[in-house]
Amino acid sequence: MTAIAGLLALALHLALMLLAAPLLIGLIRLIKARMTGRVGPPLLQPFRDLARVLRKQPVVADGTSWLFRAAPIVLLTTTLAAAALIPSFALGMATASASDLLVIAGLLAVGRATLALAAMDTGTAFGGIGASREMTFSVFAEPAFFLVVFTMALLAGTSNLDAIATLVAAGNLGLRISMALALVASLVIALVECGRIPADNPAAHLELTMVHEAMALEYSGRYLAMVELAGALRLLLWMSLIGAIFAPFGITPSGSVAPWLWALGIAAWAAKTALMATALALFETLRAKLRVFRVPEMLGMALLLGLLAAIFLFVSQGFA
Repeated sequence: MTAIAGLLALALHLALMLLAAPLLIGLIRLIKARMTGRVGPPLLQPFRDLARVLRKQPVVADGTSWLFRAAPIVLLTTTLAAAALIPSFALGMATASASDLLVIAGLLAVGRATLALAAMDTGTAFGGIGASREMTFSVFAEPAFFLVVFTMALLAGTSNLDAIATLVAAGNLGLRISMALALVASLVIALVECGRIPADNPAAHLELTMVHEAMALEYSGRYLAMVELAGALRLLLWMSLIGAIFAPFGITPSGSVAPWLWALGIAAWAAKTALMATALALFETLRAKLRVFRVPEMLGMALLLGLLAAIFLFVSQGFA
């Protein structure tokens, strides 16, 4: 793929991510409503919510520092930068050389830590509780994700996401137990990182379940819109990441610039995202809610699965 084609693919990728992120939230809400016998909100309701919030004048609590105002910008910027590194419909984008799983993890960690600091900056009880729980969860989530990265790097010989997706799509890595364990671990990490049920439930008792929402309680106006957009983008980012690593089927290979191949890649990415959104809505509807204190146990399971994936891979290579 030429440099110009890579830039065009990146621009189209970012436009699709920004447009599809609120649409994904609307799709999940609509599916959950229909599964429970309700009409549900319109599919485009998240866009209307963002527009409504953007029209409001932001209110900033007294005593907050510059960090409180800068945190939503940092959060949205780092999330968008991480999304730019994850291929959706085509490989070989302009950011392919920097598309490293460790870089993606670092960008997400910066955004998470900045929002947690801003939540504590307000001095409110809910902000402190949410920040404390968020950092507690990250203590388990980040090592688990690093084990997944370690496993995939051992299999592919690199931690570059484009290279891993290319090898998996070509079938060069085969079907391995290690990849299945890494997939389950990634799904658990994604649930917690994106604040989905049962890890975070804003509709239940606030003092028991609020984590991500607690850190954004003091935001309003354009600051709240940036936090909400970053949250929707983070969910789409994780779905695209899981799809690129474990199911990169239909994605346009690097070097292909034919428009019909890009259209086919967009259709495949949309289909995989819709399938994962449906599965998430089904899981959240049928799964009983867990107390927030069980979340470290879930992440501990993900950490164990990641460790088992690496161990099985070492054993299989030892007998090869």
